[in-house]
Amino acid sequence: MDAMTTGRRAGSGRIGAVQVFDILREEIISLRLAPGSTLSRLELQDRFGLSSTPIRDALMRLEEEGLVHVFPQHATVVSPIDLEHARRGQFLRRSVETEVVQTLAQRPDAAAVDRLRGLIRQQRAFADVGEYEEFTRTDREFHRSMYEAAGVGDLWHLVQRQGGHIDRLRRLHLPVAGKTVEILSEHSAIVDAIEAGDPAAAARELRAHLSRSLEFIGRLRETHPEYFGG
Repeated sequence: MDAMTTGRRAGSGRIGAVQVFDILREEIISLRLAPGSTLSRLELQDRFGLSSTPIRDALMRLEEEGLVHVFPQHATVVSPIDLEHARRGQFLRRSVETEVVQTLAQRPDAAAVDRLRGLIRQQRAFADVGEYEEFTRTDREFHRSMYEAAGVGDLWHLVQRQGGHIDRLRRLHLPVAGKTVEILSEHSAIVDAIEAGDPAAAARELRAHLSRSLEFIGRLRETHPEYFGG
């Protein structure tokens, strides 16, 4: 079920600001709502069957993450990709996740390894048919599962709140030829190191995996200049 359908079916009032935030955030991260898109509060009220207050609250949360610009009495606009914000998000996630994989490699758990390998197989199947949305969803599940296996699942949500701009860069880069193959190879290398009980190798593979997103900014800005700030 896509986000638009979710919104339409939520018109009974059972949905609130948190759900609206989640739906709109996913649409922004996936680039279905591209930078520069205008969000009308009245249209959102109609779409979700809500009053102005939960819509306003959801937009304020998106603004706190830097994903929209709210112009009072005018409009709300999806923000361009901010490279400094992307760098900070990448730094935070890489720092936390390096500790996560080292923790897992210090005490390899067969069930956790099997789960991660199963998610890699799912990703490969989605990559084979060009299902980028499902590939991305499974990618997030792969990384979130590592946090949970390490006993720090709550940190995943903290890291995600700072990662909207770097995640949009990753999504923009995903259709480039060879990118999904590269991601799958890197995920497998991380899991291999965890299973082998090698914290240093796990950290090295993870850092390499999460350090590539900013390497292709020049090319992405050439192909999608409208997505970036000045």
